Amino acid sequence: MSWLITGGSGQLGITVSQELRRQGIAFQAWSSSELDITQPLKTLEAIERLSPKVIVNCAAWTDVDGAESQENKAAQVNTVGAENVATAARSCGAKLVQISTDYVFSGQNTSPWKVSSEMFPNTAYGRTKADGEDRVLNLYSESSYILRTAWLYSPWKKNFAKTILNLALNENLEVRVVKDQVGQPTSCIDLSKQIVKLVESNAPVGVYHGTNSGSATWFEFAQTLFELSGADVSRVIPVNSDEFPRPARRPSYSVLDHYEWTNTPIPEMRNWREALQESFSKICDEVVKEAGKIA
Repeated sequence: MSWLITGGSGQLGITVSQELRRQGIAFQAWSSSELDITQPLKTLEAIERLSPKVIVNCAAWTDVDGAESQENKAAQVNTVGAENVATAARSCGAKLVQISTDYVFSGQNTSPWKVSSEMFPNTAYGRTKADGEDRVLNLYSESSYILRTAWLYSPWKKNFAKTILNLALNENLEVRVVKDQVGQPTSCIDLSKQIVKLVESNAPVGVYHGTNSGSATWFEFAQTLFELSGADVSRVIPVNSDEFPRPARRPSYSVLDHYEWTNTPIPEMRNWREALQESFSKICDEVVKEAGKIA
């Protein structure tokens, strides 16, 4: 009996794999090339052969801007794919952890989004992820966790923390970062630990918000990265979102409420600053290593 991670080559999939390995939990991690979750029969057959006890569906179309012009393709992964994985999980009796997003909300709020807040996505990406949540819960609510997260970073793959840190370490220019979008920088390392705790504790199934606590703007997040790197923080310049027009509208407020964790033996995830400080050296090492390879 093992865990299965779909989307295993993404930053969260990699980090969940590392956490399972650290805890000595048997697992398989499949990339999209090893398991295309948009194919229902192949997904069902592959998962039934493995017969995992837990499935963490990290597979997703995460190109938020690209989804605006390719919503059908995004939906094949985020909606149909989620349904296919849930079908296979139900077939073999596995617990399912479906990773979702803050984009299921409108992004227009002044207080933390509750699990029970109305889903009102205003992007194609958000719509496809909200529909994915609905399909999983309609099909297999008895053994499924929906875990909404946001602003993920890690030492792996491309993410905001690595991009900013690379600029801090390897350039001497101003870095312009938006100051009017508020959210919760979230460590994939912390989230991976939370996922394992959630499943292993037999917490009530349902929807949870998996983000580090506290809040920040992207500007404040970038400032903190500069501070930790020892770079000149004055190089980070605050700007408004309209300086960076994008095809998909970014949420202005993405802070998620963590109340549901009080119904479990698991505390909410720690403050984002503490999490970032602890993982910073690993991220820095990876940025330096990648810069060396490029050079």
